Amino acid sequence: MKINLSDSEWKLMNPLWEQPPMTITELTAALRDDTGWTKNTVITMLSRLEAKGAVRHEEGPRAKHYYPCLIREDAAQAETESFLGKVYGGSLGLMMSAMVDSRKLTEADIAELSAILEKAGGAER
Repeated sequence: MKINLSDSEWKLMNPLWEQPPMTITELTAALRDDTGWTKNTVITMLSRLEAKGAVRHEEGPRAKHYYPCLIREDAAQAETESFLGKVYGGSLGLMMSAMVDSRKLTEADIAELSAILEKAGGAER
């Protein structure tokens, strides 16, 4: 299932992925410090996400319980592909070259990337 999430929708989905299910009150409390969103804003966002098929709810005894329908890893994969397509024409190599050229990679980043490439079989042994 390919669903594109806005930045605001990512903010709402993150706590929902961490501790499903959540009520509107719980989500509002979880997002308050970071976003300042009111309960009405959270309700609007949840309605939008339900329409997209990213979340669902079940009626609880006192409140609706919201669950993610979208797997976090799938959403991250779709976001990565969209970003690569928009910014780098789909080229992972071009993106990595830009990162290296800007000198934004730390030693830890390089070690992590090396481990990923080795796991994928892309590094020589």
